[in-house]
Amino acid sequence: MSNLTVQPSRPAPARPPEQGSAKKPRRPRRSKEPIREFRSLVSPHTLTTPHGRWIYRIVLTVVVVLFTAVFVFPLYWMVTGALKTSEELAQIPPSFFPSSFDFGVYAEAWDQLELGTFLTNTVIYAGGAWLFTLAIDVSAAYALSKLRPVLGNLVLGLMLATLMIPPMVILLPAYLTVKDMPIFGWDLLNTPWVIWLPAAANGFFIFLLKRFFDSIPRELLEAAQIDGASPARILWSIVLPVSRPILGVVSILSVVNVWKDFVWPLLVLPDGEKMTISVGIASLSAQMPQNVLIAALVIASIPTMIVFFIFQRSIMAGLTAGSLKG
Repeated sequence: MSNLTVQPSRPAPARPPEQGSAKKPRRPRRSKEPIREFRSLVSPHTLTTPHGRWIYRIVLTVVVVLFTAVFVFPLYWMVTGALKTSEELAQIPPSFFPSSFDFGVYAEAWDQLELGTFLTNTVIYAGGAWLFTLAIDVSAAYALSKLRPVLGNLVLGLMLATLMIPPMVILLPAYLTVKDMPIFGWDLLNTPWVIWLPAAANGFFIFLLKRFFDSIPRELLEAAQIDGASPARILWSIVLPVSRPILGVVSILSVVNVWKDFVWPLLVLPDGEKMTISVGIASLSAQMPQNVLIAALVIASIPTMIVFFIFQRSIMAGLTAGSLKG
């Protein structure tokens, strides 16, 4: 056998790196999140500085005080105007403060203008209109929203079309209707029905209620139907409890509409013992001093202000409810 010598293999010479093959440093990846742009008078960065916070607080305070003064000043002027004498009211330029604070003028206005009778009448009219509004408008909105009757959208459109008609245009037809009730032939003048029935026929309230009822999950109503609940039971036990905000708004607006209305009660309630407070004050205003008349207006506005301050949270909650579904 021939001797075979195995020579160790030499490592292959390293090749010189080719031009352009060197690894380049990686570039940082760009964030895919959109860059937020703040379009406002004061940027969030400015509010983080002490100088920016002071400017923001000063501007906010000035704006709030200015708007509050604009809305509160008429109320202040009415309250203090009742405490002034006739000479002070006719003074030019007018004085901002009465010379004496004699609150006896309010008692005088209560007695001379018989505000107790007018307030009682107005409370009866407003309370009845509130009950009829809830009974009729809630039922109509629930039917249009959940029961889905035939031609329901057409009926809703016709109701909303009535909002485009000026109230003065339908004043005469409405008067002739309550003067001689169709089919029945009843004369509703000088009765509470002449206030209650027209107040309940309000397309705007039906639209507000329907928008809120549309936001109630349909699965909730279907579960009640599976349990055997009737549509009336579903309305009473499910829909109404969750609709308190919008019911509060409709209640406030219906009461205020009757309380401040003047032309319609003047036309359909000619009897002096059955007038509303706005018509009663206007009918006796020519015989009273000006400060007594202003005191009567202050007394007439107190009930509506109390109702507003009690239910003010329901106004915005009810108007914004139902605008977003989720």
